[in-house]
Amino acid sequence: MAVRVAGIDCGTNSIRLLIADVVDGRLRDVHREMRVVRLGEGVDATGRFSAQALERTRVALADYAGLLAAHGVSGVRMVATSATRDAANRDVFFDMTAQVLGEVIPGAVAEVITGTQEAELSFRGAVGELDSAEGPFVVVDLGGGSTEVVLGDSAGGVSASYSANIGCVRLTERCLHSDPPTAREIAAARDVARELLGEAVLAVPVQHARTWVGVAGTMTTLSALAHGLTDYDPAVIHLSRIGLPGLLAVCDRLIAMTRTQRAALGPMHPGRVDVIGGGAIVVQELAHILAERAGIAELVVSEHDILDGIVLSIA
Repeated sequence: MAVRVAGIDCGTNSIRLLIADVVDGRLRDVHREMRVVRLGEGVDATGRFSAQALERTRVALADYAGLLAAHGVSGVRMVATSATRDAANRDVFFDMTAQVLGEVIPGAVAEVITGTQEAELSFRGAVGELDSAEGPFVVVDLGGGSTEVVLGDSAGGVSASYSANIGCVRLTERCLHSDPPTAREIAAARDVARELLGEAVLAVPVQHARTWVGVAGTMTTLSALAHGLTDYDPAVIHLSRIGLPGLLAVCDRLIAMTRTQRAALGPMHPGRVDVIGGGAIVVQELAHILAERAGIAELVVSEHDILDGIVLSIA
């Protein structure tokens, strides 16, 4: 018998919804949606959510609540990640989520999860359809404010993880201020990425990994561009593979583009236009680290990630 449940992932850049029927421990999508609300805009500098960012998030969440009601969802779990852990006025955010979600599912409210919990949920969602023989896997969930690096295998689950305080929004706001970014800005961003990712690989022995799996919007957009898609097609992107030379070349092109040039790319979501250059720099630094330490020569991109893990966790 199918159980219909939902997961909501509220990150630094986007808020995403998955409504799914759970049948024999596997998910069958009913509705999947993503909106860029930039909740974490300015948090790195001010330490607080802005009123405008909170309102953008409230509007999207209210629409999601309507979908929960329309689809007859029996339970929901909403998870908030990096930006919410850092914001001084996060109680305002939680009160808003309790009010909006509580109208549909009494008692529902967003919860902040730790970096370890985030890693476990991302790993579970990302590797569920991969051949266990390709493990151990290093799963990288590149978000707006943080990047989770997770090592594990299908049988034993997560063996090590680290949440680095670097993501496409955070790195862009900190370093990439010109259009297009200057050589000095790009060099500064690479220095920040190397330092923070260096901390991650001290905590996570990535040299044991055989397969690199990338999840979230920067990774999926890079795959779409690497495969020459004129429109974003999740069916083509899911479990697609990109050799590192092609991946690095796509990243170089994105980093050098103007905002107008990035916006003209068919698969590019409007909400990623401003920040994907920062994400591309993080991906390049990861590619160099994983090639050197683990001999990894390609990236596997999964459309399934922490959102799928959230739904599975309440099924």
